[in-house]
Amino acid sequence: MTASAVVTGLGVVAPNGLGTQDYWAATRSGKGGIGRITRFDPAQYPAKLAGQVPGFVAEDHLPGRLLPQTDRMTRLALVAADWALADAGVVPGELPEFDMGVITASSSGGFEFGQGELEKLWGQGSQFVSAYQSFAWFYAVNSGQISIRNGMKGPSGVVVSDQAGGLDAVAQARRQIRKGTRLVVSGAVDASVCPWGWVAQLAGQRLSTSEEVTRAYLPFDAEARGHVPGEGGAILIVEDAAAARDRGADVYGEIAGYGATFDPRPGSAREPGLRKAIELALADAGVRPGEIDVVFADAAAIPALDRTEADAITAVFGAHGVPVTAPKTMTGRLYSGGAPLDLAAAFLAMAEGLIPPTVHVQQEPDYALDLVTGKARATEVRTALVLARGEGGFNSAMVVRSAER
Repeated sequence: MTASAVVTGLGVVAPNGLGTQDYWAATRSGKGGIGRITRFDPAQYPAKLAGQVPGFVAEDHLPGRLLPQTDRMTRLALVAADWALADAGVVPGELPEFDMGVITASSSGGFEFGQGELEKLWGQGSQFVSAYQSFAWFYAVNSGQISIRNGMKGPSGVVVSDQAGGLDAVAQARRQIRKGTRLVVSGAVDASVCPWGWVAQLAGQRLSTSEEVTRAYLPFDAEARGHVPGEGGAILIVEDAAAARDRGADVYGEIAGYGATFDPRPGSAREPGLRKAIELALADAGVRPGEIDVVFADAAAIPALDRTEADAITAVFGAHGVPVTAPKTMTGRLYSGGAPLDLAAAFLAMAEGLIPPTVHVQQEPDYALDLVTGKARATEVRTALVLARGEGGFNSAMVVRSAER
């Protein structure tokens, strides 16, 4: 019999809430965390808004010896992992070290550390580590730092599939659970609100240049003009269901189904892959479209990409066939951290019976979505679908179910 993978702990660091409780209190009420960048002066850049994690002081949470070795992304990830383990009631030292693994994702992170190395290059001649080596190394540092800090010697890795990576990492964690690993720390935290990271993001030409917070990030809106980036994400504790039950753990829900596809070559006239990813995830979970209570949308806020997503959702569920929400309109797109944060929101929505809103958006009627806007919608949520897409053609879909379905 295939082992079930359940989520027993959440650690959240988000622009509208530091910690799971603060994040959910803000999200359920429609409170956003997007504002003018404060981590550097954005005056010279065309895009000036971002979602920044408020009130985070690394020295309050981490030993001083770690600070010179890490950048903001890794510090946020380490703290989120600590909170997730505490939420799960897991003391790593009490479990066999090879029964615990770490599988996370990375997309835009590492820029800040690389920028620091470039500054050393400019100021200290040959006393530097290549900035490009730093960037590549930081793809793996979150997973490595979490595993070293907690003595976890089981399966470890980092998934790199841009903004779809957060779901892909959790899916890989589920695979390892099915292979016999007892517990995997998964999800993702991303952060690159720094000058070098900002220039790299602007090069993709998908950032909103609006300076009006309530009209800058508008997926499925006639005024959609690109996304607002953000920092943060969520770390999840994924466990073997039997092991979690044996230790009396509280369970948020199950990772029930997953599908991933890659878009065809542009100009091929073939259908984009998102619909197929949804269908694969539903089939993997063994659920029918009518059993999905809410879809957490990828919400690109690029008209062509919004159209693709809306068409995929309506093709599977029918016009106005399922509630759709995009709480990332409150935080910005968090790159690899965005989809794990949506997973956390889905589990919290199940616990409360409430779908969080998509803020500020005035939906273009032609999309034919039942988009939850304005305020949260009270309703039973037992099964949710989370979507994520990465630049270059990555599509991922994940079905999660409540513990009491």
